[in-house]
Amino acid sequence: MANASGGTKPKVCVIGLGSMGMGMASSLLRTGFPVAGCDVDAARVEALKGQGATGDISPGAAARGAEILITVVVNAAQTEDVLFGAAGCLNELAADACVISCATMSPEAARAMSERVEATGRRYLDAPISGGSKRAASGELTVLASGSAAAFEASRLVLSAIAAKVYELGDAAGLAASFKMVNQLLAGVHIAAACEAMAFAAKQGLDLAKVYEVITAAAGNSWMFENRVPHILAGDYSPQSAVSIFVKDLSILMDMGRSGSFPLPIAGAALQMFLMAAGAGMARDDDASVARVYERLTGIALPKPT
Repeated sequence: MANASGGTKPKVCVIGLGSMGMGMASSLLRTGFPVAGCDVDAARVEALKGQGATGDISPGAAARGAEILITVVVNAAQTEDVLFGAAGCLNELAADACVISCATMSPEAARAMSERVEATGRRYLDAPISGGSKRAASGELTVLASGSAAAFEASRLVLSAIAAKVYELGDAAGLAASFKMVNQLLAGVHIAAACEAMAFAAKQGLDLAKVYEVITAAAGNSWMFENRVPHILAGDYSPQSAVSIFVKDLSILMDMGRSGSFPLPIAGAALQMFLMAAGAGMARDDDASVARVYERLTGIALPKPT
């Protein structure tokens, strides 16, 4: 696929320049793709333009002529608005463009989105992401992807620039979304468990830094424990991944469980902890803020910022 300037790399538009989308756009620029960016926050658009991209706060204006569109927004509703809303961009894309949809959503929503996009002659790749902001910035995300052979063919160059691992999970949208929900079940439960464990350790009067050292070398460790507990130790709850994200994702999971008459009691308990954190005013704070719920409930003292 050639771009309009005669190069070999397609023009890519990234919509949603938060902690993940900005890193993905930067990785694409670093590897030589022509990139346009879009975000409701004009300052983020200007920051990306400072790296050599083009951009606009309007999805339609930003995506005009793009051959690949990557949507890195919060949910299915935002994805739908970006593509089909009043300022939507789908019809501004190249006629044979591919939409790479990274928002976490239900499999049903992913299938419906794919049908609408492909009805226009364009392609759709169901491609939720995992790995966090640091891996997004270094181009080392994990991408869970499903879609047609044509969608994969159109996307491979771009995926290789943003991801260390790309799992090709099937030829239909919705399959990758299902895999992502399994991941989010575990991720949410592990964050809640890590926060509970550190709060419990504080209640026992233990040295929390030593607890972290011991557990990360023991069988009780998890990726989320290793990644999130340093936020607690630093008393820094500036959002790397916000509480509201897991309120959303675990709520999707619970809806899937209800619709399929499948019990999810452990995920449900984790959701309640994130809801408590959100209800306490921490919705936009880092998801390790679940530990602060225990602090408020029990009177333990967690580390404060230095």
